[in-house]
Amino acid sequence: MGEPIIGIIGVLGFLVLLALNMPIAYAMAIVGVIGFSILVSPSAAFSMLATEIYSNFASYSLSVIPMFVWMGFLAYYSGIGTRLYRFAYNLVGHRPGGLAMATEAACAIFGAICGSNTATAATMGAIALPEMRKYKYDDSLSTASVAAGGALGILIPPSVILLVYGVSTEQSIGRLFIAGIVPGILLMLLYMLAIRIVVSRKPALAPAGTRATLAEKLNSLRNGVWEVIVVFSISLGGLFAGWFTPTEAGAVGCAGILLVTILKGQLTRENLIKSLKDTTKTTAMIMFMVASAMIFGRFIAISRLPFELANWVSALNIHPFLVMVFIILVYLVLGCFIDALALILLTVPIFYPVVVNVLGRDPIWFGVIIALVVAMGVITPPVGMNVFVVKGVARDVSLETIFKGVWPFLIAALVCVLILIAFPQIVTFLPELLS
Repeated sequence: MGEPIIGIIGVLGFLVLLALNMPIAYAMAIVGVIGFSILVSPSAAFSMLATEIYSNFASYSLSVIPMFVWMGFLAYYSGIGTRLYRFAYNLVGHRPGGLAMATEAACAIFGAICGSNTATAATMGAIALPEMRKYKYDDSLSTASVAAGGALGILIPPSVILLVYGVSTEQSIGRLFIAGIVPGILLMLLYMLAIRIVVSRKPALAPAGTRATLAEKLNSLRNGVWEVIVVFSISLGGLFAGWFTPTEAGAVGCAGILLVTILKGQLTRENLIKSLKDTTKTTAMIMFMVASAMIFGRFIAISRLPFELANWVSALNIHPFLVMVFIILVYLVLGCFIDALALILLTVPIFYPVVVNVLGRDPIWFGVIIALVVAMGVITPPVGMNVFVVKGVARDVSLETIFKGVWPFLIAALVCVLILIAFPQIVTFLPELLS
């Protein structure tokens, strides 16, 4: 049996273990160790297992994860999301569909602080859904707008997905964060355009809200939003300018958010403890998954599956655009069934050599494309994670109702993907400008 065939069997075995509800990290580690044992030797496999787990948990580059994760949980537990939504609502809430548009804007800003799609969806769902229901918004549109808006946190820095991609592919996390800014804003604007088109066809879905006065707009800006903007600008601005390493940027952001929330009395002792507990659990989960993915990646590499796939693609002699379309379709299909982080860790070792070495695409661009496609996956049926999060907030709304409303947002995201494939400079010009 050839080495690539064993690699394919390993991938299929991993998918079977997932279907049996085995934790993702365990599934990747088990398949990686067994596959490495078959292709090399059991003693080499267990030596590789110990080395990879130790080296990943002792890696300085991975210390960036708890910093940005804690910053997100501090924002989640301190009520920052409520103030951000009020600010966005005062700006555009008076327009038809304005509350849904305000939700997208607030999700983008909160996602920039939080970096987690599920936390963004849960926070904005609790805040925005009661407001939209008060103004008689259609349940399908309102819940879907929250689910889609939560996915903006995957693309807009600091993104956990881009962070893990950068660690897995040894790409600059700072450049990845910079590259995600314009596509994230573009996706937010396309979401707003989708809302506008839907509402223009059926105005009853989203009646206009009340117009805020200039004083109310300025007050909402002063009431906690400007401090968040300053902290965010110092943290990521320092990273982009080269003043901080990614870990230091996360630490500065954490310290800034913590200082602001404590001084303004917005973070209780109980919520501080909750944020620390959730950060510890989330960080351990991510780091164990990264370590397991490295083990799985070593097995995939030694099976020569990525290299054979690259040679096969080269021999096809078809247009690179069609190859990218095929890869994106694979991500979309797998994203319907596999968690976003697991999808990144599973597929990057296979597709990265094809895209970078065969197609000659920029690895930073590919990371942003992956993040965007994963953002589609978290709202795609039947296993759209953000949809289930919103369902947990809006318990009286059926899953079918929410999924029915996500289609305009999926089309908007697909348009965004096609734009970035056609014009990759949208992704790469900022990193090149600031490098």
